[in-house]
Amino acid sequence: MLVPTWDAGATPSLDRGKTLASGSYRMTDQNVTRTYRVFVPSRYQPGTAYPLVMVFHGWGGDENEFLDDKNVTTLADQRGYVVVAPRGLGSAAPDSNPNSWSFRGSTTGLAGTNEDGASRNQATSGAAICDPNRTPNFTYPSCKNIARSTCSWTQCQADDIAFALALVKEIESKLCVDTVRVFASGGSNGGMFTWELGQNAASAPIFRAVASLIGLPHRGYLDTPGRAGRMPVLVITGTHDTTVPPGTWESTSYTTTSDGNAYYYTGASAIVRSWGTANSCPYHGTPAASFSTGTTQVDCRTYCGGSEQGWSGGSAGVGWPNVLDCRAAMGHTYDFSWSWKLILDFFDAHSLRPAR
Repeated sequence: MLVPTWDAGATPSLDRGKTLASGSYRMTDQNVTRTYRVFVPSRYQPGTAYPLVMVFHGWGGDENEFLDDKNVTTLADQRGYVVVAPRGLGSAAPDSNPNSWSFRGSTTGLAGTNEDGASRNQATSGAAICDPNRTPNFTYPSCKNIARSTCSWTQCQADDIAFALALVKEIESKLCVDTVRVFASGGSNGGMFTWELGQNAASAPIFRAVASLIGLPHRGYLDTPGRAGRMPVLVITGTHDTTVPPGTWESTSYTTTSDGNAYYYTGASAIVRSWGTANSCPYHGTPAASFSTGTTQVDCRTYCGGSEQGWSGGSAGVGWPNVLDCRAAMGHTYDFSWSWKLILDFFDAHSLRPAR
């Protein structure tokens, strides 16, 4: 049961100090009231530092998308994770579009120019992130002065990177958080925003590792992590996903939505190769090697090798690579029954050694 909502900026009736109960809360950031939900593990004790996972919902979702799922809360409770799920913007003034998270390309509607392999010469300055002839105009009113094409599809009310950082600081002021074990994950639009958190120089130093679930950056945004040194990343995609298709293994061409829209995304192999270079596991011209995570529903592969990465390959528990590309025979779905465990397994593995 949720505790009554209270304003995070105000003094609650109960002096919580470093104890914040599971429930829904509000805070003001950038002159906008934001809502977020917190899950605190039952074993929580003030004075003991706990890992924190920030989770970001998909387009049109809210703070309950992750935390209403028992697979998420049960496993987080067992492993002692604080989980914080904020709500995106769009459903309140100045527009009433679905809640969303903004990342590069999604607000302007323009593709990046940092493409790889076969698609490098296809990206030009000013190219759109979709085919406007096959994609409806989803541009939010708050983006009317920012959108450069009708492919724009997320909110422009506030800077979501700045909000995410403010929220992490807010949680750290109210709960005892292990600041070197702060992670980010998200699904679909939230998964795309997770990449942005890792690529942005302001937010990348805050997060030890990130995990994206059925979310990829838009075409041309293949930037490496926004901090020096290693930044582990797990990407989980569906081989039958028509909304955010990962592409075929080893293909570096961009992919195209085929669910009634035509948005362009980086292929999973392209972004994994890009991040691998920054994570001491560069692409050497050979296919990614299989890595067993112990989760049978996915085929996981990596370009990381033993001498570069410190793992001797092949089985869960031996040591996990910093960059892991996992694909399941599924569509555009989260399937938390196994994906959440894989995400926490990845975060657990990278809690045991320096990420930098």
